[in-house]
Amino acid sequence: MSMIFTSPWPSLEPYKPMSLPDLMEGAVRRFGDKPAFLSPEGHPTSFNEFWAAVRGVASALQRDGLRKGDVVGIYAPNSIEYGVALHGSLLAGATVTTLNPLYREREVEHQLHDAGAKLVFTLGPLVPVVKEAQANIAGARIIELEGIWELAKSATGAPTPVTFDPARDVAVLPYSSGTTGLPKGVMLSHQNLTANIRQTVALNMTHETSVVLDFLPFYHIYGMMILLNCGLAVGATQIIIPRFEPEGALEIIQRHHVTDLYFVPPAILAIANQPRLGEYDLSAVRFLMSGAAPLPIEVARQASAKLGCVVMQGYGMTESSPLTNVNPIDAPREGTVGPSVSDTIEKVVSLDTGEELGPGEIGELLVFGPQVMLGYWNNPEATKETLTPDGWLRTGDIASADPDGYIRIHDRKKEMIKYKGYQVAPAELESILMEHPGVRDAAVIPKADLEAGEVPKAFIVPHDPSLDLQSVLAFVAEKVAPYKKIRDIEIVDAIPKNPSGKILRRQLIEQERAKG
Repeated sequence: MSMIFTSPWPSLEPYKPMSLPDLMEGAVRRFGDKPAFLSPEGHPTSFNEFWAAVRGVASALQRDGLRKGDVVGIYAPNSIEYGVALHGSLLAGATVTTLNPLYREREVEHQLHDAGAKLVFTLGPLVPVVKEAQANIAGARIIELEGIWELAKSATGAPTPVTFDPARDVAVLPYSSGTTGLPKGVMLSHQNLTANIRQTVALNMTHETSVVLDFLPFYHIYGMMILLNCGLAVGATQIIIPRFEPEGALEIIQRHHVTDLYFVPPAILAIANQPRLGEYDLSAVRFLMSGAAPLPIEVARQASAKLGCVVMQGYGMTESSPLTNVNPIDAPREGTVGPSVSDTIEKVVSLDTGEELGPGEIGELLVFGPQVMLGYWNNPEATKETLTPDGWLRTGDIASADPDGYIRIHDRKKEMIKYKGYQVAPAELESILMEHPGVRDAAVIPKADLEAGEVPKAFIVPHDPSLDLQSVLAFVAEKVAPYKKIRDIEIVDAIPKNPSGKILRRQLIEQERAKG
């Protein structure tokens, strides 16, 4: 029996080399005056209007000195202006790196410096954060998103056409939290993105008649690709909201007859537990897709019963543009993330020997397909650890495959903490804890939490046993985005480590679980 699991969907090969702007321009020609976006109040922005602004921004950026390959940062919550900045920068030939709008100065400084950003789009209220982050690095020019429509109008002509090498030119550079150290830039080529858009569109989930609610953040690959870019590619109408609030979302779903819901598990739980859920007309909803973190079977069942639609899981990673697996709408299977998408093959390998395993056997999931990243930005060592010499992506997720290739995710080989779908790197928090003058040693692990899935818990060895633990929590909270805050802390005599000094987090996790 073959140990390689293939896709049940038809092949889309050959994948014609194509840049993201080329794909988007084709969509704009097809859908023209159709609304690409609706404001929550119902104000439409057509494909033509959106793309005219994109072209204006591209022309203005080129006029002001932007060159092919320059890196542009976007540090903002969701908005139509975010989409204009993203696609205007890409059309001008730039590589776009997206930053979480919850980031603080330290995190913004790391990403802008590491990526070498020449320019940053942000909102007025976030400008001070960018300026403070740039105090220690070469400053990038700041453009406030509130003025992007005027910037587009200031352009005096069409943008200069850029010749792309889709297979090699990096389109976007999102940052993915590594298991050690700080987040790493993931190099996704134009071809990675256009291939994954084709793979996603072929699933026939979102299409021209779809109305999609966009609250998943565009800085994250799930929101940027599955919602914003795939929605544009197929001619869907998108309603963008900057943040998720259950009753507000239900109001919009009812008012605008939203058809396609792309959620993360905490949002599903929040919607399913809304006391007034039964008062809303959700009859237009066709499906709810869950991603970014495991969805408990019981939550999926509850949401499906209450919403009256199919609830299913998909799977992907920033490193795979992101989509690799999805449950078919007409044949979802509980507890799985579905089979692989078109032209994507997978295997499960032994954690000990690396040998391919058969159906039902548990090991690490490896993925191969046209959507797999080029590598990590300026980090060949991390690239070598994640991509095999023949191009397989080591996901770091512990999985098994049903005989027909439906994948079940069991755990993570990586030691990431998943807080409400956000990834938190223990090593980053440990590094900050060690900066506290009262902390001698520290380790951070995921602690199970009913609402958030997991929360960061710290174990510390203090210099003085009377150390104020609340002051340690506050010290960390000042330096990180809110979702990274340590939620629990405990004093221990020593941090368990192996002979080479690596923290034995698994031992701490098992001790924590034993407490019940």
